[in-house]
Amino acid sequence: MARVYNFSAGPSMLPEDVLKTAAAEMMEYGTTGQSVMEMSHRSKEYQAIFDEAEANLREIMNIPDNYKVLFLQGGASTQFAMIPLNLMNKNKKADYIITGQWANKAYKEAARYGEARAVASSADKTYSYIPKTTAVDFDPEADYVHICMNNTIYGTKYHKLPDTGDVPLVADISSCILSEPIDVSKFGMLYAGAQKNVAPAGVTIVIIREDLIGNAMDITPTMLNYSTHADNGSMFNTPPCYAIYIAGLTFKWIKKMGGLEAIREINVKKANILYDFLDNSKLFKGTVVAEDRSLMNVPFVTGNDELDAKFVAESKAAGFVNIKGHRSVGGMRASIYNAMPVEGVEKLVEFMKKFEEENA
Repeated sequence: MARVYNFSAGPSMLPEDVLKTAAAEMMEYGTTGQSVMEMSHRSKEYQAIFDEAEANLREIMNIPDNYKVLFLQGGASTQFAMIPLNLMNKNKKADYIITGQWANKAYKEAARYGEARAVASSADKTYSYIPKTTAVDFDPEADYVHICMNNTIYGTKYHKLPDTGDVPLVADISSCILSEPIDVSKFGMLYAGAQKNVAPAGVTIVIIREDLIGNAMDITPTMLNYSTHADNGSMFNTPPCYAIYIAGLTFKWIKKMGGLEAIREINVKKANILYDFLDNSKLFKGTVVAEDRSLMNVPFVTGNDELDAKFVAESKAAGFVNIKGHRSVGGMRASIYNAMPVEGVEKLVEFMKKFEEENA
């Protein structure tokens, strides 16, 4: 069996150790006589899987005790509504920084429930940079400030958090979760769709400070109220059981790799290999300002649409798949999440060098 190098932005590669463990346990988990897919979420066997997953995530991310960890459904996109419904509850105001398509969608959804304000935007240059802000840019009466920490489509990332003063900072970390250490205490809430760096599609991780729970708007549907899930240990209804199990295996793998400091070192190495080539290439070029580059998503172009299409086709034939850029921006994008080995990036660069020699 030949496995390709999958550079998809999501769903994306999972660690081979995780896949092998899941395969070995597919028919029977432990001595239960059943697959995790078949387990009742109310069983003590599944509760043990769930509890271990949460405990390991708390350990890996050093999550303070006054934060709840929720495993929800609906993807990060459902959080675009849940956040204002639950948090825009004092002054009915929220500030948003628009750094890409997902941040913009979150902003537009929030505007349905209160006074959402776009504080800054990088749309003027196709979201190729992170706009600079200072503390005075934010409304001190805002109920929260929302950012997208890493912009999957455009390949930008916050390397320095905005200063929001006493206003809680909320961040979408879907495409950078577990890629490096993060100080959870600097945020009121973090959320992430797991299908990029943690697990298959189906589970969304929410890490929320306890004081932000319990004041949802009266119109909030039961399933969109954080209290519903916090009060029931993420088991108000049947959770995405198998995706949570895979997430748990990924957390174990990260611990085995040495934790987030070790993961970050590997990710920096991979990113540097690719960015160093792009910075010196005569054919390919990156599209993001250097200071705001993502470790996870690397967009690049040749400057010629036909040549871009040729590269995508030839790279797929060579075993480098899902490297086509998002339909909204074109070009190419290599998503090099935790599970992508260094070897995969090295081989991609070798292929790019060969392509450049033949087409420059």
